[in-house]
Amino acid sequence: MSFSTLVQESLQNEYEGKKSKDYDYRGIYRERLIGFRRTLDAIVRIEKPTNIPRARSLGYKAKKGVVVARVRIRKGSGLHRKPTRGRKPRRMGVMKLTRRTSVQAIAERRVGKKYPNLEVLNSYWIGEDGQHKYFEVILVDPAAPEIMADKEMNWIVESQHTRRAERGLTSAGKKSRGRISHGKGSEKTRPGIRAKGRKGK
Repeated sequence: MSFSTLVQESLQNEYEGKKSKDYDYRGIYRERLIGFRRTLDAIVRIEKPTNIPRARSLGYKAKKGVVVARVRIRKGSGLHRKPTRGRKPRRMGVMKLTRRTSVQAIAERRVGKKYPNLEVLNSYWIGEDGQHKYFEVILVDPAAPEIMADKEMNWIVESQHTRRAERGLTSAGKKSRGRISHGKGSEKTRPGIRAKGRKGK
């Protein structure tokens, strides 16, 4: 087995809470989340990814100009207040309301706002507890000479790729825009989530 396969299997066992003779995967995962919770800042820059194989599959490279940040986002569909004016009974409720964008896309936007000189490349889930979800966001410095010289990453230097997270150009952002939906039930989501009388959601 390769190193990346072993790491992926180990992390999968942690997320599923399995126990073995050698390792208490559930305890390892729990201790990691406790460490995340003790951090006061919601966005923290880290030295290396927690899930290295997943980060590499999304474009991460251990070189100058590539940064990884961990972000904490609260779970739930947001704050919905009950209307104080008259409504139909079916319009009065506040339950079963979802966000227009995913929590992962919100995490990418917050990280992009904190690091305005960097571009969001991609992100991935690393864990969640009862109150929060945790993501790691891969950022790239478009002004770094190492990025400009890299043939696989220098596309992000071009002007049309600025503010990718804010414009919904990452993989998580495209999903909430209705760009990747297929099959029965997704007829109203193309060419975008605001098309067809905004009936996509």
